Amino acid sequence: MSMKLGGATGSFTDINMTPLIDVMLVLLIIFIISLPPVTHAVKIDNPQTITPPPPQLPVVVNLGIDFDGALTWNGSPVDRKTFQGYITEQAGEDPQPEVHIAVDKFARYAKVAQTLADLQSRGLKKIGFINNTLY
Repeated sequence: MSMKLGGATGSFTDINMTPLIDVMLVLLIIFIISLPPVTHAVKIDNPQTITPPPPQLPVVVNLGIDFDGALTWNGSPVDRKTFQGYITEQAGEDPQPEVHIAVDKFARYAKVAQTLADLQSRGLKKIGFINNTLY
């Protein structure tokens, strides 16, 4: 509602907001009523996914070289001839096992190089060094 001031001239000081609010409420109600039919779900047929089987974890062989050149195969001491037999046996498997080599920091380089040459010459390809505080 507006307010009339003064005498005969009569001027209004503010605008009448009631019709504007009525129109806005009607538009809001129309919008709310018409909104649900407009939004509809679209059904999509997605292709079925075929999950491949999880990859097999490779067998790990722990090889240790002590300071005096002694070899350990998975924790048990072996001599060089038995070690070469184990390598030949493991190289024929599919998939090939991973060889993790832990070398003592005081081991001679010649023994480590000879061991690596034995592993590679017999066909093992997955060879790696590990840092182990026990050696």
